[in-house]
Amino acid sequence: MSPVSATMETMCGRFAVTTDPALLAEKIKALDETAAGGSPAPNYNVAPTTTVSTVVTRHTEPEDEPTRRVRLMRWGLVPVWAKTVEGGAPDTKGPLLINARSDKVTTSPAFRTSIKGKRCLVPMDGWYEWRGQKGAKTPFYMYAGDGEPLFMAGLWSTWRPKDAPKDAAPLLSCTIITTDAAGPLSDIHDRMPLTISERDWDRWLDPDAPVDEGLLRGHGDLDRIEIREVSRLVNSVRNNGPELIEPAEPQAEQGSLL
Repeated sequence: MSPVSATMETMCGRFAVTTDPALLAEKIKALDETAAGGSPAPNYNVAPTTTVSTVVTRHTEPEDEPTRRVRLMRWGLVPVWAKTVEGGAPDTKGPLLINARSDKVTTSPAFRTSIKGKRCLVPMDGWYEWRGQKGAKTPFYMYAGDGEPLFMAGLWSTWRPKDAPKDAAPLLSCTIITTDAAGPLSDIHDRMPLTISERDWDRWLDPDAPVDEGLLRGHGDLDRIEIREVSRLVNSVRNNGPELIEPAEPQAEQGSLL
């Protein structure tokens, strides 16, 4: 089973992001730390293990004021205790940790370390979800009606191969927190990403403060989110372009894509 297939029953398993990281950093008054990794191109079909932009708040020195930064991370959190396999890569034979349930992040062994001080935001234009019976599911796109990005609550981690030098660059990876779907979104799927409103970004990202559990129980920017049915072209990760988020054409056009 492919990584995407293995995670499709989770929420969210696919999303779109088109904002250039440098422009994002300028817009949200953050340092752009993505240049060394090469800025990701617009991606209308982000799948697990893809490198994505994230927002964190970190210290440069232990006693200085923490600053907001945009960083690239692998989508699918690799816990610090993951074993090293041949070639120096992390052992990812288990489930891909692309999502973390909001009601379990403080107790789950995979996430309880990150929730204490490694919280992030994962910006996106919108995400996809499927409704219906297996083999005949209809894709929908959930997006911000005002055209601005949505910022999803996430967690991140640093991982280094066993016996790697202390100055070796770590693998940065992240997961998106999900919560119970609310409003019309619950007609599509019972889970949704946990959105964080701009007024709460600093509270969520603060590396020196414990998690505000009230944010874990909220729905942030729910009132900004709209829904539309889209083409089944999105079913294949090989397809990637703005046509994926356009309103669906009549069923006859989509029938051959099942």
